[in-house]
Amino acid sequence: MSGHSWVLLMVHHTYIRVHVKQPSPGANTETFGWSSLGFLLLSYNSAGNPDCKIAIVMCKSKQLDTSSRHGLHSMILVPIDAAGVIRVRPLTVFGQDDAIHGGHFEVHFNNVTVPASNMILGEGRGFEIAQGRLGPGRLHHCMRAVGLAEKALELLCQRAASRRTFGKTLYQHEVVAHWIADCRLMIEQTRLLTLHAAHALDTKGSRAARKQIAMIKVAAARMACKVLDCAMQVYGGAGVSGDFPLAQMYAYARTLRIADGPDEVHLSSIAKLELRDQMKKAQAKL
Repeated sequence: MSGHSWVLLMVHHTYIRVHVKQPSPGANTETFGWSSLGFLLLSYNSAGNPDCKIAIVMCKSKQLDTSSRHGLHSMILVPIDAAGVIRVRPLTVFGQDDAIHGGHFEVHFNNVTVPASNMILGEGRGFEIAQGRLGPGRLHHCMRAVGLAEKALELLCQRAASRRTFGKTLYQHEVVAHWIADCRLMIEQTRLLTLHAAHALDTKGSRAARKQIAMIKVAAARMACKVLDCAMQVYGGAGVSGDFPLAQMYAYARTLRIADGPDEVHLSSIAKLELRDQMKKAQAKL
């Protein structure tokens, strides 16, 4: 792969069955491979980018032992131009054209076959690979959410200082002043929680830091949505138009509450881990 090639990770809403393609009698062992049939409704960004050459398909292998839910999935390298890979259509996000930067696509797999060597690490290790990247990946999204909120607050303040209603500048209305203050509070709280999660990840590793990572994943997306909502409210109708970037920024922030795990899944994990920690404290006191 050249330095300019892109790799696409396909995991969202995947409906793919995978099996080993056995050779016919007398066939060369090089004909062994992996075959897939199904469709993928929502892929990650870049499915339509001309520089994207390879997709990492996370799929469930039907012959694996189902006794371990963490060992059911595998990751396979699939060339975008492989026979049977069909990019059906680009998708919109909040009605916005996501194909401009080669974004989310509906992708169909029609008897796609790749060599057995295209399996990453080994069969059934997809969850292991995913968890290895999701910790740092979620923190990356959270840092971007903080930066996004900073820009939104900057735009909010510019608007609040330049527009007048009922004989006063917008920021002179107490409700707008409180929005500005609340936004700053939320941004700083989230920034510090992000730093705390990053420190836990660096010092303890992804598994030990999973509660902190789940906490910031929920908090950062919620915070960004709230700050952007305040900014759009100050801008009025212009805030939801294409004349300002707020609507597009909000689309990203709101999507973040679903991407890399929805809020509800992370909240359940946080509660489970918190109860575990509290039980350890209670037992220690006894």
